[in-house]
Amino acid sequence: MFDTSSGQGKPPATGREAGVRIWPVGSLLRAIADSLEARFNPVAVQGEISGFSRAASGHCYFSLKDEQGQVRCAMFRRAATQLEFSPRDGQLVELRGRLGVYEPRGELQLVVESMRQAGQGNLFEQFLQLKAKLDAEGLFASDRKRPLPLLPRAIGLVTSLGAAALHDVVSVLQRRAPHIPVVLYPASVQGAQAAGELREALLKAFQRRDKDQVDVLLLVRGGGAMEDLWAFNDEQLARTIVASPVPVVCGVGHETDFTIADFCADVRAPTPTAAAELCAQPQTVWLGALDLALSRLQNAVDRQLQSHAQRLDWAASRVSRPSHLVTQQQARLSGLAQSLRHAAHARLTQARRSVQSAGADLQRETKGKLQHSRQQLERAQLRLELLDPKLVLQRGYAWLADLQGQPITSVNATHVGQPVRATLADGEVDLTVSAPRLI
Repeated sequence: MFDTSSGQGKPPATGREAGVRIWPVGSLLRAIADSLEARFNPVAVQGEISGFSRAASGHCYFSLKDEQGQVRCAMFRRAATQLEFSPRDGQLVELRGRLGVYEPRGELQLVVESMRQAGQGNLFEQFLQLKAKLDAEGLFASDRKRPLPLLPRAIGLVTSLGAAALHDVVSVLQRRAPHIPVVLYPASVQGAQAAGELREALLKAFQRRDKDQVDVLLLVRGGGAMEDLWAFNDEQLARTIVASPVPVVCGVGHETDFTIADFCADVRAPTPTAAAELCAQPQTVWLGALDLALSRLQNAVDRQLQSHAQRLDWAASRVSRPSHLVTQQQARLSGLAQSLRHAAHARLTQARRSVQSAGADLQRETKGKLQHSRQQLERAQLRLELLDPKLVLQRGYAWLADLQGQPITSVNATHVGQPVRATLADGEVDLTVSAPRLI
C-alpha cells in the first residue's frame, strides 16, 4: 500500500481524476485481501459443492454455490486428509476457513480448513457421545474380538434385497469360493425402521445358526451420507453385534466411512466387497494346499514301503529252507561215517598185528574176533545208512514243515486247512491239511 502520510509514492493526479487514488493491481489485491482478513476471517459458510477435483498433490479444488452466487475454494492436502467422507458434486456441506484473494487471477478464494456434511452437526455429536460410552464399556476392546474361521461351513449375509452391496458380495463369494453356501437374512439398511430390522435379522441368524451352519456373518451396505448410514450407529444394534455367537464382519459405506457397528464388529472391512474377500480364501488356494499335502503323503508312504521292503528282504535272508537243513545233516553224517571208517581201519590193523604176533595157535580165535568185529561194523554202517534222510525219503517218506520252515512232528501241531510243505526225495510239494487223525 502507498504511504499517504508523507506524500511519498502518491500517484500523480490530472484533470477530472485529481484526488482519485490510482492503485497498482497487485497493491489493490493485497489491500482487498487485508480488508477481507480483518472483516470476515475466520469464516464459516454453507453451500453446495460444484466441480470438485483432487489433484495428484492431494490438494482439492471446487466451487461452493447457492442460488445467489458461488465462491472458489481450495482445500490443501493436510486438511483434505482429515475428511471423514468423500466429497462429491451436489453435496451440501459446511466449510470453515479463511477468505482471501488469489492474486495471480484476482479471484476471491476460500481456503478451506475443515469440511463436514451440512446438517450432520447434531448427528455427529450423538455419534461421538455413543462411541465414547460404548468404548468405556469395553465393547470395542480388541481382546474380545475373534478371528475369522479359516473354512466356514456357510456365510451369513445381512443386507437389503435391493442393495448393490448384495450383488457385490454374492459375486465375490461365487468367484472365490463357490463351494461355500451363502445364507441371506434380509433387512432394510436405511431409514427409521432399518436399525430394528437389522437387529431382528441378526437375531434370526443367531437362532438358526446350527441349522444353517453359519460360521461367520457379514453386515454390509454401500456408501452414503451420514444420515444414510445412521441405522448402523444404533446402540441396540451395537450390543446385538457384540452378543453374536459367531464372528461378525462389518462392511458399511466407503473406506472413509465409520459407524458404531464398525467398532463393535470382530472385523471392520473398508467396503462390502472387501468384507466378502476377508471371509473366503480363493478356491485355488485350497486346491493348491491339498495338492501339496497329497504329494507329501505319497512321499511318506513311499518311504515307509521302502523301509518295510528292506526289513522283509533282511528277514527272508535269515529264514532257512528245509532242503538246506537236510544238506547240513547229510554233511554231518558223512563226517561221522568217515571218522568211523578211520577208527575201524585202525582197529583192524591192530588186530592183524596182534594175530601175527600171537602165533598160529591163535589164528582161529583171531579170525573169530575179526568176523565178530566185521559184523559189528556192518551193523553200525546199516544204522548210519538208516539215519541218512535221503535214504528215508527214497523209501517214500516225506519231511513235513509249515510255510515258515518249522518241522511238523505231531498231528496236534496241525489244523484243518493249514498249508504245509512236504520235502520228497526229488523236490517239494505244497499241501493243505484236510483231517488230522491220531494213530
